[in-house]
Amino acid sequence: MSQTYRSDGAALNYVDEGHGTPVVFLHPTPLDHDYWRPMIAELRGVRAILPDFRGHGASELGADLPIGGFSRVPDAPVLTMSQLARDVLSLLDHLSIQTAIFAGCSIGGYVLMELWRQAPQRMRGLAFICSKPQADGEPALQKRADNIARVRAEGVSGFFNSGANSLLGASARRRRPELVNEVRARMTLSTEGVVAVQAGLATRPDSLTTVKTITVPVLSIAGGEDGAVSAADMAAFGLAPGGCASHVIADAGHFAAYEQPGRVAGLVQEWLNGIGPT
Repeated sequence: MSQTYRSDGAALNYVDEGHGTPVVFLHPTPLDHDYWRPMIAELRGVRAILPDFRGHGASELGADLPIGGFSRVPDAPVLTMSQLARDVLSLLDHLSIQTAIFAGCSIGGYVLMELWRQAPQRMRGLAFICSKPQADGEPALQKRADNIARVRAEGVSGFFNSGANSLLGASARRRRPELVNEVRARMTLSTEGVVAVQAGLATRPDSLTTVKTITVPVLSIAGGEDGAVSAADMAAFGLAPGGCASHVIADAGHFAAYEQPGRVAGLVQEWLNGIGPT
């Protein structure tokens, strides 16, 4: 059952279910916490903590987001990775959880990097699924600016429709075409929310040097059909001194854990078993 807590003036939604090792699952944008449900159903011995990021799912975007951080769109509000990390830490405090294991997909993984910078002592392991430590390059920065212009001019519908198709892997669309409508139905960000997220993604810091400081176990799962994050990008997690278990699912796209929940759950379960209970 969904519950609410407050962080920096916003009412944010989360689900806390199961028993065992606390694991915080951070979803990709523009989806919400339900992205993880098929995979979590396959896990054992896990207390799954599933927040909705600001503006996603049932969480408020909040007022007074900073403006001016994204130079290509200087009037855009910016939902920073730092803000999202503070929200997650507020949730841990709300639940009286001192340490946990974390998993993040896409933007969820970017927030994991920021969490490591802010509070490494609270993290026992980091799982990155279709996420990367590198900052946006020139083509991606221009695409963020174009996305903002598009949703401001046309609304979010077309942006979400194209994302539901392009972010799912080709194999998933062929085998289970119903997934396109399923993920599209979970895309509920407002226009302002999309603008703030795109600006936040564009201004996130490069985290390659941060990877080299991660002393806890790392799991890296890449999708071979992921057009947004490549296996080569994710190979950089191998630089983590705490050790990294790396996997590539050749026939998965950017939403790998939703496309192939059993396969991803098996990799996550094996990794969790190696870390052990709290």
